[in-house]
Amino acid sequence: MLFAIPFPDLSPTLVEIPLGFMTLAIRWYALAYIVGIVIGYLIIARAIARPELWPEHKAPMDRQALEDLLTWMILGIIIGGRLGYVLFYERDYFLANPADIPKVWMGGMAFHGGFLGVVVAGLVFARRRGIPIPQLADALALATPAGLMLGRVANFINAELWGRPTDLPWGVIFPGEAAQNCPGVIGPCARHPSQLYEAGLEGLVLGLLLLSLAFGRNWLKRPGQICGLFLIGYGAARFFVEFFRVADAQFISPDNPLGHVAFLGEFGLSMGQLLSVPMILVGVVIVMLARRDRRSG
Repeated sequence: MLFAIPFPDLSPTLVEIPLGFMTLAIRWYALAYIVGIVIGYLIIARAIARPELWPEHKAPMDRQALEDLLTWMILGIIIGGRLGYVLFYERDYFLANPADIPKVWMGGMAFHGGFLGVVVAGLVFARRRGIPIPQLADALALATPAGLMLGRVANFINAELWGRPTDLPWGVIFPGEAAQNCPGVIGPCARHPSQLYEAGLEGLVLGLLLLSLAFGRNWLKRPGQICGLFLIGYGAARFFVEFFRVADAQFISPDNPLGHVAFLGEFGLSMGQLLSVPMILVGVVIVMLARRDRRSG
């Protein structure tokens, strides 16, 4: 290892506020969720303020409905993200310790679970308010990448979900366990900053692409296309980055050092890849249906 970047001196806690008998700690991860939701809200607000972007020059909701939607989305993210983590990644532990399931402050959220939570909340909200589901899905897809980017940056600050060992010059020497147990490496080992790879691909690149198509290329006039492209883009980015990311510890064993949970012949898939494949396929179908409806109309 000729070059490596030492992990910056960053604390997972942004600030601690004394409150008499207790201290309120504001963590970067929580702040990422809050700021991501606010940015998403502002993006949707800007989109619905321009009815010419939507089919028949009619936005799918007004500002009051958007404010109500915000509550539904927060609940969907938190409940779905937590249950997804419980079911996909730590099922055995939480079956033995069900009282720990609501303790979200202990950590443990899964994007795919949060995504399903948002889907369920969005479907219920759309039916109750009479909002076209494809248009609501497009609006939510526009809002999501900013939160993804900030969440992955917070993962980096927390020095969690790090990547596999690397000798590339931008490898990072993460603190603690991450710096140990690298085959063939004497001393601390550098790892792929896979959190930043995801922040760049799932957040920045995908977000800018969707915004450009929605505001500059009239893709919102074809309901479903933005949502479908988001599913394809996120799924493909996550599938790719999983090649550089260490699997969750519960999937790793001496016989399965890469933590694969499914196999296609000799090709193994991580849990993140396994969950991303259906997203890509569903996204392709949604885009195809949106284009077919556009042609037929």
